[in-house]
Amino acid sequence: MIYVFLAHGFEEIEALATVDILRRAELDVKTVGIGSSSINGAHGITVVADMQDKDVITANISGIVLPGGMPGTLNLEKSPIVKACINYCVDNDLYIGAICAAPSILGHMNILQGKNAVCFPGFEEQLAGANVLNMSTVTDNKIVTGKGAGVAVEFALELVKNLRNNDIAMKIKESIQCP
Repeated sequence: MIYVFLAHGFEEIEALATVDILRRAELDVKTVGIGSSSINGAHGITVVADMQDKDVITANISGIVLPGGMPGTLNLEKSPIVKACINYCVDNDLYIGAICAAPSILGHMNILQGKNAVCFPGFEEQLAGANVLNMSTVTDNKIVTGKGAGVAVEFALELVKNLRNNDIAMKIKESIQCP
């Protein structure tokens, strides 16, 4: 199960485009509301999550996604469940996707030491020990990072490439008319 965590103030495009693309790839994805099943996005879009954080079972995790947005990223970082799931993924060599400001959470947890990563401009100093690149998305081992909402589809396709394969990612890219 891939958990996409939603906290109040999340960036809607980053979360929902990723969920859509991962489901098109026939991956088992659940949105997880932090503290509630009804979560308000940064731009006033309310999403009803598939489940609440209190129902997360780490043994079921095959990967996680952390959308950015403000104050969504700050609210994700405050969650002990999100942090436990990040640690579970690191300890079990599972994929972690983080986009926009959300890679800062990984930086604060010292997970990006020596890794290539990207983030929303202005958050580079938050990626402690990372080699911050000037790209849209980057994968370093099992960490996939994206720059922001404008690359949400590219970020999601990068996750599909890693979680399934490049052929499936390219078929989805073509089917949604993505250049």
